[in-house]
Amino acid sequence: MNEHLRTALDLAASGVPPLPLRAGKVPFGNCRACAKNACGGRPNMRTPGPCACPAPCHGWAAATTDPHVISSAPWKRAWREAAAVAYHPGGAGLTVVDLDSTDAIDWARATLPATRTVQTTRGEHWLYQGTMPSSNAVRPGVDIKSLMQYARWLAPREGATAPLPNSVRALVVKQPSPARRAPQALTAPVPGIRGACPHRTPTYLSRGLAMAEARITAARSEIHATVYRTFLAVLSTHGGCGCLTETHVARLFTAAQAKGESPRHCTDAWANARTRLGL
Repeated sequence: MNEHLRTALDLAASGVPPLPLRAGKVPFGNCRACAKNACGGRPNMRTPGPCACPAPCHGWAAATTDPHVISSAPWKRAWREAAAVAYHPGGAGLTVVDLDSTDAIDWARATLPATRTVQTTRGEHWLYQGTMPSSNAVRPGVDIKSLMQYARWLAPREGATAPLPNSVRALVVKQPSPARRAPQALTAPVPGIRGACPHRTPTYLSRGLAMAEARITAARSEIHATVYRTFLAVLSTHGGCGCLTETHVARLFTAAQAKGESPRHCTDAWANARTRLGL
């Protein structure tokens, strides 16, 4: 049996969805039937997409734990040509903090909770239990790989995988300018919203976020517009009193990326909504 195929089957058996990588650490390109998303694509790893292509198409979304797919004839051909094995961290419930320099590793050791690590060619992968939006260059030498992203599989070192900390989630959230930061005191009036903060109990904010996530998840068309309008609605109701945290924003970004939005689109939509409301 091909070594890459054997590794992939072992990963799938442990709940980690693998996919083959070509030389250059890139996924196999889409077949002719799937080129330019003509097949409708595979929207994410949690809901079945319209594409039933037997080949490892669609990049990270091809990752699967189904051993019959992994060992099928089209995939076997890919494994024979593959240069490496990758996996979808989000599909395994993981987030990878990709550290590409010694300075980045030093920053992580001084800032982040200790967790299971993986030695890479240029640095280390720090693995955390939990998922979040993926984003590149969140700081010098640091990328986040989780939902809608892939990472090369390399044997992890010993050690426990720590829960995903808020300090990592906050890395993908664009911070507002201090000069335009909304007031943080919950007892102060909130001009232009309701005259006073409506969040004296957490239920109101929790319900609003759940409704926003559901609205994004239920969208079947005009995804960009739906995400922007939802972000705008959340900010118009909850953005003026300082109650929204990085964790709340990460929940909205996760829902949007599950519908196919890129981290850049999420950040732009959030920034545009803030600008429109003058926050």
